[in-house]
Amino acid sequence: MENLQVEFREGARLKALIVGSGGREHAIAWQMAQSPNVSQIFCIPGNGGTATLPKCRNVSLFVDDLDGIQRFAGVQGVGLTVVGPEVPLAMGIVDNFQAEGLPIFGPTKAGAQIESSKSWAKSLMRLAKIPTAASQAFTDPAVAKDYVKQQGAPIVIKADGLASGKGVTVAMTLEEAQIAIDRCFSGQFGAAGETVLIEEYLEGQELSVLAITDGQTIRPLLPAQDHKRLGDGDTGPNTGGMGAYAPAPLGTPELMEKIQTAVLEPAIAALQKQGIDYRGCLYAGLMITPTGEPKVIEFNCRFGDPETQAILPLLESPLDELMLACVERRLHEIPPVAWKSGASVCVVMAADGYPEKSRTGEFITGIGKAEEAGALVFHAGTKLQNNSLVTSGGRVLGVTATGDTLKDAIARVYEAVSHIDGGDLIYRRDIGWRATLT
Repeated sequence: MENLQVEFREGARLKALIVGSGGREHAIAWQMAQSPNVSQIFCIPGNGGTATLPKCRNVSLFVDDLDGIQRFAGVQGVGLTVVGPEVPLAMGIVDNFQAEGLPIFGPTKAGAQIESSKSWAKSLMRLAKIPTAASQAFTDPAVAKDYVKQQGAPIVIKADGLASGKGVTVAMTLEEAQIAIDRCFSGQFGAAGETVLIEEYLEGQELSVLAITDGQTIRPLLPAQDHKRLGDGDTGPNTGGMGAYAPAPLGTPELMEKIQTAVLEPAIAALQKQGIDYRGCLYAGLMITPTGEPKVIEFNCRFGDPETQAILPLLESPLDELMLACVERRLHEIPPVAWKSGASVCVVMAADGYPEKSRTGEFITGIGKAEEAGALVFHAGTKLQNNSLVTSGGRVLGVTATGDTLKDAIARVYEAVSHIDGGDLIYRRDIGWRATLT
């Protein structure tokens, strides 16, 4: 691979490829476009935002067309491919690229099991003695329901496999738990629901810690806090995320050191013992208990969405250099990740009906005014239609603003949100509320 890397990066002009179509991928493309080392960015398939981003070009391929993506990267001389969503990682896109000597940021299919199978991840955590919720896996709904009756509520029901963020139910009653078990085994989530993981309910505050790794060294990014519930005050159904802010004050230097030594480093060591060469992003979704102890809720094998949209605007280090250091296993050689001061807040604007059936095809206006108000507008469920921007998915936009303080960033982001119209877009009005309590 070394000779190919020299060829791909000749003259310090790097062609990059980003796989995915959400706000996370738009944010990665936006950050990379600022690097003088990056000459061109291909987005597969991209969205309405990446379609007009400088240096970017959308390419009409599906994210699960692994052979097509690999051929495109080879023909175009792409020097760095970044995989946003979990599905192509779980399918083995990294294995395909590595077999052809093509540089790619992300774990192999074996490494992606840390997200694609919650029961596999739990086994890894037990072996590594990583603190996490007690759990048990089931393949029989009747046995699962009996277990729930024994344990009582509240309790957490999870489809074992990938379910697009919709396979987790925090059941506050036994009835909710049994309904969630039926949903998993009904086939609604396909093969992802053939095994169900039932976990103890943890109390505390959630914290997202995204870390980059070359399989040996692991470096955390800024701690963030996601807002998964649809409604204000953390009410309503779970979603893929309705907003995030960074750095989360909950992630104190002392806590981050504990997460490094008790969670991140043991996870990488355990993966090594399994013979897994894990290079890419390792995302730890954590519950910080009332006593200040971190417990892993889940691991993900990629950057979080919408955490990425909140974190990257504060990044000073060139993202392409960090990712290449991971791919080339030299993360230990580069300086610590550098950050801007201040805080960042991302508010997700979603289509009416999200997270169930979302309305699409609505015209979007006001983005220019939002940007004039100082915001970055990352697109997710958007597309260009006859030179007009329209909604095309559940989560439509991630409006992000930075400020000297978290309160400044919150005021700025909601000022920007007020300028945007896209039919009946819905959004939470309390992103960051836990950190602003006095």
